[in-house]
Amino acid sequence: MQVYLFSIKPVYAYRVFTGSKKFELRRFLGLSVERGDRVILYVTGRVKAVMGEFTAGRVIRGRPEYVWKRLKAIGDTGVSGEDYRYIAGSRDAMAIEVVDPLMYRQPIRLQALRRVFPDFNPPMSMRLLDPLDPVVRMVFDKAREFSSSMDA
Repeated sequence: MQVYLFSIKPVYAYRVFTGSKKFELRRFLGLSVERGDRVILYVTGRVKAVMGEFTAGRVIRGRPEYVWKRLKAIGDTGVSGEDYRYIAGSRDAMAIEVVDPLMYRQPIRLQALRRVFPDFNPPMSMRLLDPLDPVVRMVFDKAREFSSSMDA
């Protein structure tokens, strides 16, 4: 299992966490998300915080037109034409199924992350993280455990 950090706009993060957005679209940047990978979401804009995560389900890769056609065939994906415009100009794209979205009980603000890890910078789009990296182990794993234990 790989761990990724995605930057996402607040409106799309809200849709992921409420369950209305069932696929996350990304321009293909050479990083290949696979089923079962962990995707941590950094919410951009005024939020500037890591808000939660999801597990990657099915992953559809290919030309944007192919990805869009497959999503339309699945139906009820929570993906709109606005989402398609994001990937339309790219050479390749991927649609990542959102499985088991988990919104952290306490957002991890960028300012707080930088107090502990001064060199931390959220990615422009997405970044592969080392699962043993201190940011993952000390911050994201703890947020996940705390949030999961509150739901149990």
